[in-house]
Amino acid sequence: MNERGPGVWYLYGTIIFFVIWQIIASLVNLPIIPSPKAVMVNLTQIFVSQIAIHGFYSLWRIVAGVLLAILVGISLGLCMGYFSAWDKLFSPLVYLTYPIPKIALLPVVMLIFGLEEISKILMIFLIVVFQVIVAVRDGVKSIPKEAYFPMYSLGASYIDIFREILIPASMPKFLTSLRVAMATAVSVLFFTETFGTQYGMGYFIMDAWLRVNYLEMYSGIVALSSIGLTLFSTIDYLERKLCSWQYQ
Repeated sequence: MNERGPGVWYLYGTIIFFVIWQIIASLVNLPIIPSPKAVMVNLTQIFVSQIAIHGFYSLWRIVAGVLLAILVGISLGLCMGYFSAWDKLFSPLVYLTYPIPKIALLPVVMLIFGLEEISKILMIFLIVVFQVIVAVRDGVKSIPKEAYFPMYSLGASYIDIFREILIPASMPKFLTSLRVAMATAVSVLFFTETFGTQYGMGYFIMDAWLRVNYLEMYSGIVALSSIGLTLFSTIDYLERKLCSWQYQ
């Protein structure tokens, strides 16, 4: 993968996926599974007029929820990993709430925050933040104690230690947790967008399904998948840049 680069493998995967899709569509030969060519033609025809606005809303909700989760998760994870008092204080709360299926909290979140943007962003936040906290905390705890001694001897402040040791050491696990959480976040976003909104890829796909417009439904699925793939590849790119020592 390092020799060819991830972009080549994404291309291979896309080609294989469309070939399998075409074979299934040919075998079934029913409107419920249109050919990829028909779907892509439809997607290009309705993208600007219909899908673009829905894709923008979905992308905004994902980015807002993930950025908020990163801000809270990294800060809390670093402190829990480095300061034992923080770990003793917050670990029971994290262990208690982390296993709860976040989708089960959707009715509670919507009752408290309503059906507007905040509830959808908060669901993304809840999915991502716990994985970030646990991954960053464990990454910090895996650092050998000897790694701190040179910084201590030079009189480094907490900020110096966080910047020079804790953040770089926990970055690989953080990006891995973010990559894993992203797929779940996109799935839950689809579900939340079927409630109380007229914008978002979840709404667009379900609306097309109810209208028995399978071309638009599959076009929406392809668009939502493209958003997920773009976010996934962005994390891959950041990992190669921020954790370059892993690819040498």
